[in-house]
Amino acid sequence: MKWPLIRNLPREFHFNFVRFAPFAAVISAIAIIASGASFFTQGLNLGIDFVGGTLMEVQTKGPAPIAQLRQALVAAGGHDAQVQAYGDEGGAMLRFRTEGGSIAAADQVKKQLQADLPTLAIKRVEVVGPKVSGELMKSGFLALGVALLLMLAYIWFRFQLQFGLGAVAAVLHDVLLTLGLLSFTHLEFSMTSIAALLTVIGYSMNEKVITFDRLRENLRKYKTAPLAEVINRSENERLSRTLITGTTAILALAGALFFGGPVLYPLVFTMVFGIVIGTYSSIYVALPIILLWGVKRGDEPAEPLKPAGARG
Repeated sequence: MKWPLIRNLPREFHFNFVRFAPFAAVISAIAIIASGASFFTQGLNLGIDFVGGTLMEVQTKGPAPIAQLRQALVAAGGHDAQVQAYGDEGGAMLRFRTEGGSIAAADQVKKQLQADLPTLAIKRVEVVGPKVSGELMKSGFLALGVALLLMLAYIWFRFQLQFGLGAVAAVLHDVLLTLGLLSFTHLEFSMTSIAALLTVIGYSMNEKVITFDRLRENLRKYKTAPLAEVINRSENERLSRTLITGTTAILALAGALFFGGPVLYPLVFTMVFGIVIGTYSSIYVALPIILLWGVKRGDEPAEPLKPAGARG
């Protein structure tokens, strides 16, 4: 076996990507409908960042007594109490709301817990008020909208309008499916999830730019070839790069995904799914829109890439 394994990847691929575009469109439509159904029926599992409340990280001796902690939390005045164990050393995350959502009320719950459970070690406490949580939600989704608009403007300026619309449609596809998955799995949606979505948008848009760059280059080289043929050629030429980049990114996140604990899990899980779906949408959402719309082929000659260090 040769090492590294990427040397074993074929130098040329001959997949007919366009042939499977109709099937991919059906799959994407079904996935979006399922995501919408999950989103509107059970919604997102909004974290304390968006609904307000208190997050408390505690440590117990031995395995965390989930039932006992929940009972003590309710008795201490914690409403909508949630207790989640993590790690193998008695760690637990307590989430609850108090009357008025004040810091004083959360501090009172903390003191009562320590009185009821003397061996309980409280490592961290975070309190978010309802007014702050509403502002955070508004700002978070506003950031997502602004990011999409700016990327549409950038792609339109750099390429053509249909490229920009294809890119934004693909990124919206990625965001909707990611939100649907978070709703279906009932993972907590917090400000870190907004950060993960922005990262997904950035990665997905980067894939679109690379895809469009190669397509534009080949449109200049093969001016009389059918657009479907040029799209297949462009994707086959960049497929090995796509596989290497996506696999490397997922491997880099794998450690945090499996060993990062419950605090990092929603963030990393969202990013991993976003990498996969962003790669898919570059091929089967953005490019089919360009194929249906058509492109304007200029008369400018192709500009082949020069090797590093080559002189003018």
